[in-house]
Amino acid sequence: MIEAKNITKYYGDLQVLKGVDLHIKKGEVIAIVGPSGAGKTTLLQILGTLDKPTPSADNYLTLNGDSILNLKDKSLSNFRNQHIGFIFQFHQLLPEFTALENVCIPGFIGKRPKKEVIAAAKKLLDFLGLSHRIDHKPNELSGGEQQRVAVARALINNPKVIFADEPSGNLDSGSAKNLHELFFKLRDEFNQTFVIVTHNEELANMTDRKLEMQDGVIINSPTV
Repeated sequence: MIEAKNITKYYGDLQVLKGVDLHIKKGEVIAIVGPSGAGKTTLLQILGTLDKPTPSADNYLTLNGDSILNLKDKSLSNFRNQHIGFIFQFHQLLPEFTALENVCIPGFIGKRPKKEVIAAAKKLLDFLGLSHRIDHKPNELSGGEQQRVAVARALINNPKVIFADEPSGNLDSGSAKNLHELFFKLRDEFNQTFVIVTHNEELANMTDRKLEMQDGVIINSPTV
């Protein structure tokens, strides 16, 4: 599913990632843990194609067999839209649009037929227990509901993998627990792959593997 070798990242003279290797299988739920400043979010952004590693002679990154380091910006954007979903700590829903419209946006960007996208969005929102909230705007939804809308948006194009950065960091404990359980339900129902950066110990302990980062490297990478 995801293969990465010697992923390094410099910001000026500061080296944030110091040669990260990893392998993630389809259907795995992986947690990336470690102290603040360890490089977790930088790694997640590179794996998710939101950033690029510092070039080196022997680094590579593939997703589902597709090499992505050499894709040009437009091709990379198309690849991201078709194959990758994102969930962030702050839901980043567009406030002027309804829940249904927010979920549909990636599908419309991907130029899928409008009726097909709307039908898929309604199905996802129903699966997530939000069928009665599809016409509500974000400010009319609870924090947990907003994050479930963000999950539906991440799933709308049937991505190969979902990257989540502190997805429950802005939720109360009850909503966080529900969101964590949802990830595993989605894995069980759709064989969905999740890579999650989290400080939440409960969530990390639920995952198939914890990749522990420290000072820009993975120091503990158990196999399954």
